[in-house]
Amino acid sequence: MDELANIFKALGDETRLKLVALLLRHGELCVCDLEHVIGASQSKTSRHLRYLLHAGLVTDRREGVWSYYKLAGESDDRIKLLRSTLKRLLTPELTQQLETGFVSWCCAPGSNCSPAAAKSLANAAK
Repeated sequence: MDELANIFKALGDETRLKLVALLLRHGELCVCDLEHVIGASQSKTSRHLRYLLHAGLVTDRREGVWSYYKLAGESDDRIKLLRSTLKRLLTPELTQQLETGFVSWCCAPGSNCSPAAAKSLANAAK
């Protein structure tokens, strides 16, 4: 019961719901992309992501200086059910402003959408 309470506490914050909505829509994202889209500092964004991590809702990985987060795998039936429910609840109408922010931050006109970390790595390879 305690574990379930921690999951709902983690989802009880608007900023964390925004982060979950972005990860549901776009899969794995770098902290730098998430912070720009939600309009929060890196430290605040990382703190909220850590809260989601400790609740078991997201996983993280590091690649050089980049930290990436994605929703936790679907091996846990409760997390699988929760993901499915969140996909239905976080409708495009509710998340349109987030999506607009993501597109304006990550996508150059006339090109494929590419988050900041991918752009940086591509530029470094040139």
